[in-house]
Amino acid sequence: MLAPLLDALFPRRCLGCGRRAWPFCDACLPAIAVPSSPWCERCGRPLEVPVARCRDCPPEDIAWARSAYLYEGPIRRALMGLKFGGIRSAAAALSPAMATALDASRVPGRPPVAVTWVPLGKRRKRARGYDQAQVLAERVAGTLDLPCVRLIARVVETPPQARRNALDRARALRGAFRPARTAPAAVILVDDVLTTGATAAQCARALRAGGAEEVGLLTAARSLGGPVPARCYTSPGLQPGSVVARGNHLR
Repeated sequence: MLAPLLDALFPRRCLGCGRRAWPFCDACLPAIAVPSSPWCERCGRPLEVPVARCRDCPPEDIAWARSAYLYEGPIRRALMGLKFGGIRSAAAALSPAMATALDASRVPGRPPVAVTWVPLGKRRKRARGYDQAQVLAERVAGTLDLPCVRLIARVVETPPQARRNALDRARALRGAFRPARTAPAAVILVDDVLTTGATAAQCARALRAGGAEEVGLLTAARSLGGPVPARCYTSPGLQPGSVVARGNHLR
């Protein structure tokens, strides 16, 4: 009874443009891009032909990677709102497709038994009021019926990495994370965006030091760093996440 009243008093807005629609308006839906096969079997990057691994795969400490969306248009704006605009509810809108992407793509390796996240630095968490990766991880874990556990501690406050290349990111992040507790054998590591994978790789290294044997990376979005294939854009009327491509299996 309370939800309709709150919606009337404080209508939720489209995460892509701010119109009165939730989570995305009809104008933004066709501009949402999702990973679509053929793709890299290891990291899920859309390609011209399926391959077992590609030149843009994240570092070896990460066994596999999957993303619900591509970091373009409305999804980019939604994640910027989650990270910097205090729009915590964006996690509720984006996380179901993350679980769908994981289920639909037939991820290689052993079944995960826990979910954790890439921890935000204390100063940034205090400024934002929450850790966006943790909020996403908690929702994904609930959907997958897995425990969400803090397994990684951030011991070094690092500057934002957005404008650094992969090598510079790896250097800046070396030693920034350590195990917070013993990790189970197979873990899903959650973050908001996959760019180079340098941050996630350092977290995966900490998880492996804590006992994990296999770490998979699941993100809300992935940055391709180039043009998005036309096939990756959703069609009008389809809900985000409902068109996550099923795995293309190598023969």
